[in-house]
Amino acid sequence: MGIYGQDWASYQLSHPDTNGLSFAFVKVSEGLGYVNPRWVAQRDHAKANGLVWGGYHYPHMANGPTEEADFFLGQVNWEPGDLAVLDWEGYDDANRGVPRADQAAYKEAWLRYVKQRLPHNPVGMYANLDYWRNVDTTGFCGDFLWIATAGRNAGDPGISADWLFHQYSDAGVDRDYCRLDSTGELRAWALSFQPASPSQENDMPQWITGPVIPGEQPTVVLVPNGTAWSTYPNRRLHLGMDQIAPTPPTGSVRVAIHNGTSWRIQTVLVASAKSTVDVPLASGDVKVSLQTAAAGITYAIETW
Repeated sequence: MGIYGQDWASYQLSHPDTNGLSFAFVKVSEGLGYVNPRWVAQRDHAKANGLVWGGYHYPHMANGPTEEADFFLGQVNWEPGDLAVLDWEGYDDANRGVPRADQAAYKEAWLRYVKQRLPHNPVGMYANLDYWRNVDTTGFCGDFLWIATAGRNAGDPGISADWLFHQYSDAGVDRDYCRLDSTGELRAWALSFQPASPSQENDMPQWITGPVIPGEQPTVVLVPNGTAWSTYPNRRLHLGMDQIAPTPPTGSVRVAIHNGTSWRIQTVLVASAKSTVDVPLASGDVKVSLQTAAAGITYAIETW
């Protein structure tokens, strides 16, 4: 399904139309001296209309990456759920003479430094195909990749690398697509970088449980790699019978697992007299959907 957003700079109004949008990226700064005079109004407008917000910096890569990062970060009172982005491209006079090897090194240093400064916010990178294929040498994009392939259908950027956002059009305004299914899902992902509150159990994000109610179809959003829980790289889905409830001897569960691009589907038989059935989850899986007609089936997703 996916959701839609836009990215704004000083060329856009202070209060752009937000109808049909779930998120907005706003240019905050450029180099060591330019600040978008409309960015605060654009951010506040986006948030007031329920959009997930991200701020981005356009680099002058002859400068030091940490100095530019400090300039960018210092403009914003960063809040939980805000996204920080490097707009990594350089066809202008400030960047054209910078060797591409130096541009690649700038990207690496900027992303790692900003992540150190903002450990509890998503930090990612915007790049077009030229920079992604011909300047990048490591595939490192921080917590997420925002890829630009204007002219392709939304959600079909034409790359094999994992991506979260796709800029698919620049007609009038830059238009973007996110592969998550709802504003709430994107907001939950952005907030998942925040540390657990003291009142939470330490292992709550690693252990998600619930019933598979007949006739319903719960979808469980998985904590993605690259978040605060990425030190726990392994995940597994457990399916079992609630031994207390009256259950048939066996029940089947339709398990659909989404990897961010496509679903893989299998049917799992769960027997009340047997132990839990385990279904492995890949590191890139982003959500699981479960469906059954049998009563008494429960699930647990373990991360360790």
